[in-house]
Amino acid sequence: MRRLFWLAMGITIGALVVRKLSAAAEKMNPAGIGASIAEGLRDLADAIGDFGADVREAMSERELELRAGTGLDAPLPAPGDASLRRGAHAADL
Repeated sequence: MRRLFWLAMGITIGALVVRKLSAAAEKMNPAGIGASIAEGLRDLADAIGDFGADVREAMSERELELRAGTGLDAPLPAPGDASLRRGAHAADL
């Protein structure tokens, strides 16, 4: 019984080793290397796209902060407002 167990264990381990070696050999041929490079370039393109999206989002948030801080989004003053008079100075108001 022990011999049968060790025989089955040896066959299983041998089959796994052959599969791993076959997969490694497949990656080392020109087609496998090309596929690896293509996959790497796709990952790089995805990362660049994600980075661009993050930059655009941060830029939009910063623009909103700047607009709020400078008052660019404030409502326009009414036509009869004294601050629009020609020659009006801050001391006159």
